[in-house]
Amino acid sequence: MQAGSLIISVFGDVIVPRGSRIWLGSLIRLLEPLDLNERLIRTSVFRLAKEEWLRTEPAGRRTDYLLTASGQRRFEEASRHIYASSAPLWDRRWRLIIAAGNLTPKQRERLRLALFWQGFGVLGNDCFVHPSADLTAAFDALIAEGLADTLDKLKPLFAADAQLGGAASDIEMVNAAWNLERLADTYAEFVERYQPALDQLRSDDSVDDESAFLLRILLIHDYRRLLLRDPELPDVLLPANWPGQKACLLCKELYRRLLPPSERHLNQHFQLASGETPTASPALYERFRTADPLIAA
Repeated sequence: MQAGSLIISVFGDVIVPRGSRIWLGSLIRLLEPLDLNERLIRTSVFRLAKEEWLRTEPAGRRTDYLLTASGQRRFEEASRHIYASSAPLWDRRWRLIIAAGNLTPKQRERLRLALFWQGFGVLGNDCFVHPSADLTAAFDALIAEGLADTLDKLKPLFAADAQLGGAASDIEMVNAAWNLERLADTYAEFVERYQPALDQLRSDDSVDDESAFLLRILLIHDYRRLLLRDPELPDVLLPANWPGQKACLLCKELYRRLLPPSERHLNQHFQLASGETPTASPALYERFRTADPLIAA
C-alpha cells in the first residue's frame, strides 16, 4: 500500500465524519498496526499538505491536521460515489466532450488522463464520452487540474440515440470506449479477497473492535481505488452478471457489520491535539443505507 493513498482513505472514511481533523499523534497510533511507521506517516501527511489536501493547526505543543476547503470538496464528491446505495439511473442521453480546436500532444494527454479519472471513455482521439456525467462539474474539474487553457478548444454536447437501423448499439459504443474486461477482473479479485471475511462475520460476528476498524479501512481503501477506475455506467449498459454489482453488495454489507465495533475503537483512540475525542456525525450511519434488512442490521 502507498501510505499517502491510504491516509486519504482514512480521512474520507473516518476523519471527515468527526469534524475533518485529527491530531497527528492519534493518526500515527491508529495506523501503527498496518505496519506504517511514524516517519512514513509524517512524510506522507507533509506531502498531502504540500499538495493542498491538508493544512495544519497548532494547539499548544501538538498539531492537528485538517482538510483544506478544496480537500473537503474532493471528499464530498468521492463520498457520493463510494457510499451510494444504488446505481445511477440513465436518461438515455450521452454526454460528449469534443476536442474542436488544436491541442498540443501534452495538452491532449493531460486532458485524457483528467477525463479518465472522471469516468469518461475515449472514442478515437478527439471524442470523450459518458452516459451520465455532469458536464459543468467535468469542466470545473478540468480547471482545478490546471487545464483552463484547453476549455475554449472543447465542445460539450448532449447526444440522443437516433435509432437508425444498422447503426452501432449503445453496448458496442461502451465496448469501444472502455476496457470492461479488465475492470471486471479487478472487481472479481476484490470479491475473492473480502468474501471470506464477510462469511466469517455472518457465522460469528464477535470481531474485536480494533480488527473491525482495520478491516473497515482496508475495505474502503480497496473499494475507493476500484471506483477511481470505474466509469459507473448504468446497469442497462453493463454485461449480465457484472461483478461490480456483487462487489458493491459485498462492500455494503461488510461495512455495515464492521461499523459499530470500529466506531467503538475510534471512541477510545481518536484524539484531537486538545485531547478531545469528537463524536461522529449521525450522517455516518446513513452510509450504504438500503432497504435490505440484512445489510441494515
